[in-house]
Amino acid sequence: MLKTQSLTLGYGDSIIIEELDLTIPKGEISVLIGGNGCGKSTLLRSMARLLKPHDGDVLLNGKEINKYSSRKVAQEMAILPQSPVAPEGLTVLQLVKQGRYPYQGFLKQWSKKDEEAVEKALASTGMTELQDRFVDELSGGQRQRAWIAMTLAQDTDLILLDEPTTYLDMTHQIEILDLLFELNERENRTIVMVLHDLNLACRYAHNLIAVKDRKVFKQGKPEEVISCDMVRHVFDMNCQVTTDPLFGTPLCIPHGRGRCIVQQTKKTADAVS
Repeated sequence: MLKTQSLTLGYGDSIIIEELDLTIPKGEISVLIGGNGCGKSTLLRSMARLLKPHDGDVLLNGKEINKYSSRKVAQEMAILPQSPVAPEGLTVLQLVKQGRYPYQGFLKQWSKKDEEAVEKALASTGMTELQDRFVDELSGGQRQRAWIAMTLAQDTDLILLDEPTTYLDMTHQIEILDLLFELNERENRTIVMVLHDLNLACRYAHNLIAVKDRKVFKQGKPEEVISCDMVRHVFDMNCQVTTDPLFGTPLCIPHGRGRCIVQQTKKTADAVS
């Protein structure tokens, strides 16, 4: 459904991703993980045709994505960038309706199908009762749900999201990820997203993609990807990997407080002596 072939990305002379071959499994949730600046968001933007490659191709349904019209791409995939901003005075309903623009044209105006798609997107995200509220008056979690409703209104089988839980507290992070998980389970949507929280990535992903040194360092099921060695190489952090007691997925416990541990060890040694 979506793949890259020898994809090289960058800004100016700075190469971020180099000769990358990557296949996104259809009907699964794929999560891109990696350290800051490794190219996760750059890769996601390129797959959505928002960034032109230095070299190589992005293939959508077996065809080079740059050979599609912008309207056709928008009918095939929806993307939610990081921290989107709505114009002041826009209601939730008006925002969600924008998701139907790829289907509008000179000869094709607003239809019953468009209306049904918007109603379904509002209901799926729990935003029906808030549809007349202004977007800039909503809480962070509600606002993110409104943006996701807009992407759902596009009615695409493929959804790309860049850090959809950024700036949200833990409760709203879980709400958003539960929503995406339910969409995948219920409607078989293919979802690709960037997440920073490794443990949440492990909980919700079918397919983890760890990015390091311009390449995919490792890809597969969370239990196949997550290890102390991987975390050390990709994130330059020591950790202990155990099992999430609720979901059975890998759970990373980072080492930290190194100075405190050393000090506490010294205090204990002094007390014993």
